Amino acid sequence: MDVPELLLEIYGRIPPLAESAVDGLTADQLATAPAPGANTIGWLIWHLTRVEDHHVAELLGTDQIWTTGDWAARCSLDPDPDNTGYGHGPEQVLSVRPETSDALIGYLDAVHQRTCSLLEGLSPDDLDRVVDRRWDPPVTMGVRLVSIADDCMQHAGQAAYVRGILTD
Repeated sequence: MDVPELLLEIYGRIPPLAESAVDGLTADQLATAPAPGANTIGWLIWHLTRVEDHHVAELLGTDQIWTTGDWAARCSLDPDPDNTGYGHGPEQVLSVRPETSDALIGYLDAVHQRTCSLLEGLSPDDLDRVVDRRWDPPVTMGVRLVSIADDCMQHAGQAAYVRGILTD
């Protein structure tokens, strides 16, 4: 298995997990926290998509899909390129109000397509390129891509867990 094939495999698992977490839910269910201060399903899926969008856009040196489409408005937010959900408190979590599950999945699909385009062209040498010198050791593209996938998988699992709490 080569590098693109391996990465496409792991990233290809994210959209179906997210879709199963939000499938058939109403806007109110997407915005319901299972307990005070907990993350909502809508916030979890929005956040994992924002992180992937933000980081992959940075790797490509392009604008984020969040800032170039109507995705922000469809989630009741401004198209702030720095708002990925990191550091959000309970009030900010509850401010993420997707109009429908289709809004979340449409945004994820757009981001996923761009990510796949990046992954399809990677070589092993590309993975060694330093992409963030703010850390010690500096972060390479390979480490960043693993970090993004890991974050997305964890949040998709959390969204599935919250769905189970809300729909049982």
